[in-house]
Formats: sequence, structure tokens, C-alpha cells
Amino acid sequence: MMDEFHYYEPAKGHGLPHDPFNAIVGPRPIGWISSCDAAGNVNLAPYSFFNAFNYVPPIVGFSSVGRKDSLNNIEQTGEFAWNLVTQPLAEAMNQTCAMVPPDVDEFDLGQLSKAPSRLIAPPRVAQSPVSFECKVTQIIQLQRADKSLVPSWLILGEVVAVHIASRMLSKGVYDTAAAEHVLRGGGPADYFSIHPDSLFRMTRPT
Repeated sequence: MMDEFHYYEPAKGHGLPHDPFNAIVGPRPIGWISSCDAAGNVNLAPYSFFNAFNYVPPIVGFSSVGRKDSLNNIEQTGEFAWNLVTQPLAEAMNQTCAMVPPDVDEFDLGQLSKAPSRLIAPPRVAQSPVSFECKVTQIIQLQRADKSLVPSWLILGEVVAVHIASRMLSKGVYDTAAAEHVLRGGGPADYFSIHPDSLFRMTRPT
């Protein structure tokens, strides 16, 4: 039996109660980005458009939809840290979503502690079991198919240092399920968490 399809062209609207795009491209890892400006003022903010893009060197990136403090800071310093959001940190991450002035420290909003990075100035989230220290490789303003600019910027960074809590390593292998990653869903308040019972394995063909 063939499925019926809801068809739409984004430029003309989706005709649904909520835009399905985010829900389809997901769940997505959260870009919990710590940064600081040239004067050393710290910012911490989660981004729902985040992922990894390369192995060697490791490159991660996130998109700032609109010009936000993280983008401004990273343009000034060329550095940022990514911090893993896990189930116990979900509410703290949510508190750092607040739209506050640049001089407000989101670490305080989330009742989080700062941990010093080794190779960059922005601090890490001390409670996060995994952090990447990143140096910017590219900042790209997005554009439409007709080349007109979109008010969104893709920030790509090379991971120059990695911090992993030893408890996340099982016989030297990172245990994604045990870490309880939190992932962003598509609904206005939808999140997912990874647990051991969601794990399945497939071996690549040789």
C-alpha cells in the first residue's frame, strides 16, 4: 500500500501547526557553546543546529540563526568550547537558553561551574563529562539558492583538545549510551535522551 504524502515548498509555507523540518532532521546533538569576548566576558549558550563534519582533523560546527553573543565573541577571539549535554544537565542547559544581556553570565543562570581549558581562553562546563576545545576554521554566512544572504552564520572549528571523563570509557571505548546524551527534537519543547536499551549494532560490509 502506497503512502499518501503531505507536499509543500518551504518558500510557500508548510501548512502545518509546526514546521516539520527540525523534527525530520533530528534528533540532533546540542551545541552547548562556551565562548568569551576580547575583554574576557564569558557566554554559554545551546544551539540546536550542531554536528561533526570531519575526522582528520576533527571539525565541528554550529549555526547561529541571527547574530548572537556566541557569534560576536567567536569573531573577536577565534575560539570556543563545545560541552556535552547529558540527562542530568538538561535543566541547566535549558536555563542557559534565556535571552539575557551580554554581561549576564549564563554559567550562573544554570548554576554551573567553570573549568579551565588548556589551549583556548573560553572555559569548559565543569559538570559536563565531555568537552572539545575548538579554534575557528571558517565563519560562513548562509545564502539561498539565488545567492541572497540569510541572517544565519555557520561557525566551524577544529577540535584542538578533548576532555573525556574516565567513567565514560569502557575498556577504552567511549560509551555513548551510558553518557545519556540529550538530543534536540523538532517540537517546540521536544528533547530525546540516549539510553543503553536504544543501542543496536550493525557491522559494515567488507
